[in-house]
Amino acid sequence: MKEIAPHHFSSEDLLKRIQGQEVEPSINQIKRILSGMHPSEVAHSIESLPPKERKFLWSLIDTQDEGEIIAELHDEIQQELISEISPEELITIIGDLELDEIVDILQILPNQKTENILSAMSQRDRQRIQEALEYPEDSAGGLMNTDIISVRPKHNLEVVMRYLRAQRELPKNTDQIFVVSRENKYLGSLPISLIVVSDPGLNVRELMETETQPLDAYLNDKDVSRLFEQNDWVSAPVIDDESRLIGRVTIDDVVDVIMEDADQNFLGMAGVAEDTFAAPARAARSRILWLSINLLTAFIASMTISLFQATIDEIVYLAILMPIVASMGGVAGTQTLTIMIRGLTLQQINQSNLKWLYKREIAVSIVNGILLSILVGGITYLWFDDLIIATLICIAMVTNLIFSAIAGIFIPIILRKFNQDPAIAGSVVVTTVTDVIGFFSFLGLATVFLV
Repeated sequence: MKEIAPHHFSSEDLLKRIQGQEVEPSINQIKRILSGMHPSEVAHSIESLPPKERKFLWSLIDTQDEGEIIAELHDEIQQELISEISPEELITIIGDLELDEIVDILQILPNQKTENILSAMSQRDRQRIQEALEYPEDSAGGLMNTDIISVRPKHNLEVVMRYLRAQRELPKNTDQIFVVSRENKYLGSLPISLIVVSDPGLNVRELMETETQPLDAYLNDKDVSRLFEQNDWVSAPVIDDESRLIGRVTIDDVVDVIMEDADQNFLGMAGVAEDTFAAPARAARSRILWLSINLLTAFIASMTISLFQATIDEIVYLAILMPIVASMGGVAGTQTLTIMIRGLTLQQINQSNLKWLYKREIAVSIVNGILLSILVGGITYLWFDDLIIATLICIAMVTNLIFSAIAGIFIPIILRKFNQDPAIAGSVVVTTVTDVIGFFSFLGLATVFLV
């Protein structure tokens, strides 16, 4: 049988073979392909398979590679695979991972399984992990690694360079080392590039940088990612309540936060939070809540229509036109909502500029409302040859677009006040408001002027 060169294959090639879209390979061939792939590529392959093929592929991965691969997977798939692994085997799998990756995995496990794993570890490792587990998952402390290199300010660069050479290897993404006091309190940082080009006789105190403020361990991970983006950091120190250096956050962890946050916001807009290839029962459970909430809001909109049943019975073609008003308001409201969610996520919106943004959205809704109402009014007049109906739908459309802007601005702010994610709940609430206002304004005007 012809040998397959592993490095010629990507995750897409592997998926085609596992799913039988090309010549079906043997198990040994798949293993050889896997051995030549990067852990992130293998993780992508696992996430791109339905459950049955996913478990088959996982079973072919060497134990020594499982840790790096499982660290690359999304939480839901991590849980799915880890649930079938014994604590003893899991300790072996995660043994060589970085501290933050181990903590991420332990945080998704049941408490009893976490305790079993910790009890089987060495006292040093157990203490390090327990200290990291004290911090919330979505904080700088939850993201940090403890693989830090620190020096005292009194040392000269020659001593520092000897110390660095004595290390087996520098931790990943080491662009700077940190300067601490005798009590391990953070004082500043010393870039590696500066160490290389400076006079070895200079001491650390003369060269260290003190402008960059360290990250508080409880700082929210979204704020951490914002600071990294604004300052182009590769790494940043993390301190506890007493300003002691306890770890560092690196850019690879921040990228994971950004990707996960974007993923959650994207899925949340549709009220979905599930693995792409989740089993039907699990997918149904994850969606039923927001479908039920949407059903409730649909009944609220229907009740609004029922208030004007007599009007609709008398002028039947109102039923033909009223979805136009509600639909336009829903789309306009969602546009404003999306702008608000983006601005809130990037922390661009605050008390000082909210008033300007509110006025801008109202102005946009008035302009768009007038232009679209002229178009809709003209079509309505040509369709039904009724000037009053055409005028009423114009007024109702402008009214609904204005209210859609108001809803899109304030609903996400209100939801945040109640600790609700506007990316998940916002679209349902905004759509309900625009439907109710659209139906009420159009049918209410028709009742006043036509009945």
